[in-house]
Amino acid sequence: MFIVYVLQSEKDAERFYVGLCTDLEERLSNHNTGGTPYTAELRPWKVIVSIHFENRQKAEAFERYLKSGSGREFCRRHF
Repeated sequence: MFIVYVLQSEKDAERFYVGLCTDLEERLSNHNTGGTPYTAELRPWKVIVSIHFENRQKAEAFERYLKSGSGREFCRRHF
C-alpha cells in the first residue's frame, strides 16, 4: 500500500508538506523528530489527509499533482 499524505505545520498553519510513503505513522514520527531537514524547522506536523493507493505509479502521479500549482490549489480548497 502506498500513501500520499498532506501535513500541516502546527507552528505555522499556512505551511503544508506533501509526501509519499508506505508507513504513515513512522513517516510522521520522522518529520516530527527532525529526521527530515526540509520539515524540521516547522515541526510539529499533523496529518490533514492521507490517500491510499495499491499502485505505486498512480500514487507517485498523484503526489506530483499535489505538488503542482493546481494541486496546491486543490488542497487549499478541499483539505
